Amino acid sequence: MSLEDIVSAQIFGYFVVVARLGAALMFMPGFGETQIPVRARLSFALVLCAALYPVTPVPAFIPESPAAAAVLLGLEVTVGLWIGLTARVLLAALQFAGYQVGQVSGLANAFGPSLGSFEGATLVSTLILLGGVAAIFATDAHHVILMALLDSYNVFPLGRIMTGDLAEQIVKAGAHSLYIGTMISAPFFVMGVVLNLGMGLANRMMPQLPVFFVAASILIAVGLLILAAAIPSVLDFFVRDFIRWFANFTV
Repeated sequence: MSLEDIVSAQIFGYFVVVARLGAALMFMPGFGETQIPVRARLSFALVLCAALYPVTPVPAFIPESPAAAAVLLGLEVTVGLWIGLTARVLLAALQFAGYQVGQVSGLANAFGPSLGSFEGATLVSTLILLGGVAAIFATDAHHVILMALLDSYNVFPLGRIMTGDLAEQIVKAGAHSLYIGTMISAPFFVMGVVLNLGMGLANRMMPQLPVFFVAASILIAVGLLILAAAIPSVLDFFVRDFIRWFANFTV
């Protein structure tokens, strides 16, 4: 084999690694946030793939035909997108919970800036989302993400894809994300029902009471108090569940 063939094989093997890991990093929590410039994310993904290439089971080879190369790269991109999108679906639990908390506690403002990754994101959802991303790095959970990306070659061998399993697992991840978001926002639902019921009874007993102004102030104050008390447990619960899902790649 000539030097040119060796270099070409190494470059194609690197492209195969970029196809899976780079596609996963596009949507991976902490690595693919929209607040990070695109050039910075792209540069980081290329450098990280170059650093992880020697420890991946991807050999240095040249496909027999351009069609075989295109099919292999397409399969690897599909697996990478599935990993990144599933992780993003799990992270969306914090956005859903923050949106519900903002609506129930009166902390959602239509004139507030939307810093989240979806239309109509409230400041509370942005706060919880950024807190979750910061907790991932503070607890070294990003190391688990990198290890899971490497171990994904054991679960999904090179050039093989299980379409039915991928669809089933991402549906389960969506249902689990909704479950997590509902669990996180459940105390605020109870708080909203109790306070609104109490203010409704107070209004029946005292019709001249300005219920709207009194209830809005109480809802915001109690909502902030419960949020401050619950957010450490919320982030800890989410990070543990997030790590537990990525541990499924370790075999």
